[in-house]
Amino acid sequence: MRMKFDDFKIGEHFYSLTGKWLCTDKGTRVVVATKVDDVKNTKDLTGPPYSIQEFVFDEYDFGGCSLKPFK
Repeated sequence: MRMKFDDFKIGEHFYSLTGKWLCTDKGTRVVVATKVDDVKNTKDLTGPPYSIQEFVFDEYDFGGCSLKPFK
């Protein structure tokens, strides 16, 4: 399922071909997320601020995201 901007919710997970992500923030046109697969300590997912790197997804990335894992 191709995601749209409104499908992203802060604090909820989504998936891309690179793995599982946690939406940490939404701007007016972008989504900020951290990759959950890389987390070894669940305290790293507590924030903001987050102790691990966050990545920005824009409208060109939304189509490659899904609410369900890719098979």
